[in-house]
Order: sequence, then C-alpha cells, then structure tokens
Amino acid sequence: MKILVLLLVLLTVSECEKNVTGRTGQSITLPCKYDIKINGPTEVCWGRGPLPSSGCTNQLLATDGHKVIKESRASSRYQLQGRLDEGDVSLTIMNVTEEDTGLYGCKVEIVGWFNDEKHPVHLTVNRAPRLISTPSSGTTSSSSDIHQTTAATPTSGDFMVPTGSDVTDGNNTDLVITPVQQENSLHFFIGNTLRFSFIIFIPLLVSALFYRVWRSNLRFPTNTRPDQPEDEDDDSV
Repeated sequence: MKILVLLLVLLTVSECEKNVTGRTGQSITLPCKYDIKINGPTEVCWGRGPLPSSGCTNQLLATDGHKVIKESRASSRYQLQGRLDEGDVSLTIMNVTEEDTGLYGCKVEIVGWFNDEKHPVHLTVNRAPRLISTPSSGTTSSSSDIHQTTAATPTSGDFMVPTGSDVTDGNNTDLVITPVQQENSLHFFIGNTLRFSFIIFIPLLVSALFYRVWRSNLRFPTNTRPDQPEDEDDDSV
C-alpha cells in the first residue's frame, strides 16, 4: 500500500503542468530536462495533447538519446536547440501563431516500470500588436493609409501604434510611442541647462571683475598728497 501511494506521488510530481506565454511571431521554448548523469542518454519524444502511457500523442519529434530522429520531425518549426548531451531536450517552436496554443507533452523514457518522466507544458500564444507606419511631417493621411500595416522595424520618424482586438476606440493616446517627442525633449533639456549655466556664470564673472577693480582702488588711493620737498622745510627754518 505504501509503495502504491509513493508511486502515485511520484507520478503526480512528474506530471506537474507548466505554463508558457508568448506572442505571435516569436520563437518560444517549452522546458524539458532530465538527469543524464544518472539515466544516461535517453529516448525522448514531444507530442501535442495529453501524454499517454506509451509514446506521445500527435508526436512532433523524438530523439534516440543523442540526436533528433529525422523521420520523427513533424515540421521544421520544431527544434531542440538545447544541449542534448546535458539532458536539455526543451522544445523550441519557431514563428508561433495563435493556433499553436494548447497542451504539449515531453516524455523521457526511463528504463523500468513506471519510470518514464512526463513534463506537460501549456502554451498560450497572444496576438502581437501591429505596427502602423505614419509620416512624421504632420500631414493628414487617408483612411486607407491609416489601416496599412507593416512588420518592419520602425524608424525614428515612425509611430508604434498597437492595433487589433486589444485596442478600443477610446482614449488610446497613451499607447503611442513618439521618438520625435523624446528627441525634442532632449534638446529642450540641453537648452535649458545651457541657459541656466549662463545665468549663473555671467553674474559671477561680472562680480569678480568689479571686486578686482575695487581692490585695485584700495591699493592705489587717488586722494593722497605727495610729500613736500626738502627745500620748503629748510625755508621755514
């Protein structure tokens, strides 16, 4: 009885489901590792859906313990980019779409009864915000231009505006990122700093000049009488 309970606990721990979230267009990695030092190179399979007692449901790919079996790969989008020689058999899905959302399973086939390690992972793929390219000159665009989308990286004159189901018709001005405004803010900050420096520096310079002139007048007084000649002293005698 105790052995049965222990087996149930081990199965429950190994089947603890993990959650991974990403956006469309990304390459997302679903984690799966095993202790290769203890078990040695082991066969692994990845499938979509609940893991059965044998093999993988809707198999995506499988390994022989050292490399991916070429015939087992369902699509080139499924890659094992980790170190297989270190037990890292995490699955990377390239360029994911919303259709990739769902339950995935990694099964490590350990030799012996009830020894297989099961690693279920639930993937959620959200729609990425679209980029709308708009001119920075402030000209009014037509309605057809406003709805034209592009996947290219925006330049300094572009605005990144999220669109789609996540954006409502309300106040969405906070969602707009304007690099031009950020650049203008930097110029404004530099200009204010220079003006503030001149306001402080020029009065200090003028005060220093006035102080030096004042000290010079004290050192060489202009109202002192010259000494009388010795001849005048003799005549007075």
